[in-house]
Amino acid sequence: MTEAESMGVQEAELVFRLMKLEDIPDILIIEREAFTMPWTEEAFRNELTHNHFAKYMVMELAGHIIGYAGMWAIVDEAHVTNIALLEAYRGRKWGERLLEELMKTASYVGMKSITLEVRVSNEVAQNLYRKKGFRSAGTRKGYYSDNREDALIMWADLPEYEEHGNMEGSVELK
Repeated sequence: MTEAESMGVQEAELVFRLMKLEDIPDILIIEREAFTMPWTEEAFRNELTHNHFAKYMVMELAGHIIGYAGMWAIVDEAHVTNIALLEAYRGRKWGERLLEELMKTASYVGMKSITLEVRVSNEVAQNLYRKKGFRSAGTRKGYYSDNREDALIMWADLPEYEEHGNMEGSVELK
């Protein structure tokens, strides 16, 4: 089996599901690896138990959490709070898959648009977001408290959710 075929098999084994409280220890490992200002256990616990706007998902490979994404769904706008992968799984376009799943979920719950902030220095993430239809909508000066770096505000329109329940291999959402 070639490396490309092997990666295709692995990608087929990716599972996306809602985040649970017992996932938090694994999420914190990803947080610390991905961000200079990682969220705390308490922050995730509050998001999952008290914030009725919050929607968080995990991405698993062979039963192990390798990434996660979260958003707040308010009226008809989704605001991405976090999206991250373990470093060992970056560079395989799996961050793109995770973002696609988050965007599909946002559309499914009735969101019309999606927004996020990204460090102005994070060109890799900005390129991914542009590829997925996000466009720049301004900056937030000094947004990041660790170094006062500006954040680029990006927005994308979401397509209306379409039912795909009758397609072969699809999972019907209820």
